[in-house]
Amino acid sequence: MSTITSPTKFDRPVKLAILDDWQDHAPQYLRDIPLSDLDVSYFPDTIDPKKNPQELIERLRPFEVISTIRERTPFPREIVAALPNLRLLLTTGMRNLALDLDAFKESEIIVAGTKPVQAEPADPDVPKAPAHTTQHNWALILALTNTVTRDDRIVKQGGWQHELPLHVDLGGKTFASLGLGKLGTESAKIAYSVFGMRVLAWSVHLTQEEADRHAKESGLPKGAFQVAPSKEALLKEADILSLHYVLSDRSRGIVGANELALLKPSALLINTSRGPLIDEDALYEALDQGKIRGAGLDVFWDEPLPKDSKWRTTNWGASEGKSEVILTPHSGYASEKTFRDWWPQTVENLRRHLAGEEIRNRLV
Repeated sequence: MSTITSPTKFDRPVKLAILDDWQDHAPQYLRDIPLSDLDVSYFPDTIDPKKNPQELIERLRPFEVISTIRERTPFPREIVAALPNLRLLLTTGMRNLALDLDAFKESEIIVAGTKPVQAEPADPDVPKAPAHTTQHNWALILALTNTVTRDDRIVKQGGWQHELPLHVDLGGKTFASLGLGKLGTESAKIAYSVFGMRVLAWSVHLTQEEADRHAKESGLPKGAFQVAPSKEALLKEADILSLHYVLSDRSRGIVGANELALLKPSALLINTSRGPLIDEDALYEALDQGKIRGAGLDVFWDEPLPKDSKWRTTNWGASEGKSEVILTPHSGYASEKTFRDWWPQTVENLRRHLAGEEIRNRLV
């Protein structure tokens, strides 16, 4: 933790906690607010309220304002009720399922988010760009199918030709989307229209009518996205299983040992959604034993990933009988545009709080 303090023109500076800013972007956006108005503390290390509730309460109890990244540090009812000084919680986005909004409302704590800033395209005929998370999703897919990280490492180590699985030609393969919301639809569109893949999708309430609507809105023909009759059917057909599901108590562990056993040995699994959608131990065992070709993971069960995590310390690679695994640090959202959207709005609401003005983008 680092702290910035200075004399204040008020009776006291407003205590502000910045949580989960792993990339350390917040300070540059706070420059326009006089340090005399704030007592800022930075906590890049996340505390899980389920594991260490009292530690989190003791950390956050002094603060009047807390700024957090969406769905990093959860705020269940028992945590909210134990923060008597909190008056404003600033989050990113306009939906944060890790916040008990009813508890905030009962405690009369304002919760405010941020909205995406839609730039007008220079050419109206140019299609709208997908979200950065979709771009990252496909970066992981292409890195695995074209063995990019392994080839890079081997060439830098002086090697050249090597015995590795050949690159995967995506045309005609099945892109299986577990969930077909905004990000799932964007990834499925790329699979269909760019790589000529068959798209199969499934979620609990997904109908073919809804899938056809998503296809039409994406400029694709009816039937471009086919709905699998069951989750099991989706998994059996998948060449690439891409997760795009909202995390909830019902969806936690939606891909477990039984589901992983249905995947082809040649299948790839991509998760840029939420780590707990998959049974961690079951996935680790499947990859450690080389039961599928590989996985690209941007999200984990504990974040930041502990330094001694088995995911970090296992020597992944098909040549040792283990699956190929690419790990990225939940960076699918971390684009230049995302931060330019988020932080100025967060700081503007902070300025409004200091000035006693109305808060924008309120969730509560």
